[in-house]
Amino acid sequence: MNVLVDTSVWSSVLRRKAPDLTMLAELRRLMHEGRLRIIGPVRQELLSGIRDSDQFERVRVRLAALADTELETNDYEDAARLFNLCRSRGVQGSNTDFLICAVSIRAGLKIFTTDNDFAVFARLLPIELYVFPLRSA
Repeated sequence: MNVLVDTSVWSSVLRRKAPDLTMLAELRRLMHEGRLRIIGPVRQELLSGIRDSDQFERVRVRLAALADTELETNDYEDAARLFNLCRSRGVQGSNTDFLICAVSIRAGLKIFTTDNDFAVFARLLPIELYVFPLRSA
């Protein structure tokens, strides 16, 4: 199954001075297998707030190797519906989070994230989280 990667994972490998090497290796494996997916709003979130123009360019170039998964009008409508459903049950999230959920549901993608909000969403929404296998040394 293909995997939609959330901003939290990208940030841990591309924006930090000491990247999470385990996650980096998993992203490389998924990319090599052709299973890695990104959406434009995640790309924008990741690039937003990078103050150093050299770092911005390095991250932008690395992400340029990935084509965005196309978004459809119903993805935005479904994201709003999911937002409203969760909010009615006392669960908050960002617009981008619910767009990730909507695309995941439509396209049958697992969500790779370190954001604990998605575990809460998964109790209410038909999303599947990606848990990568830890390799023993």
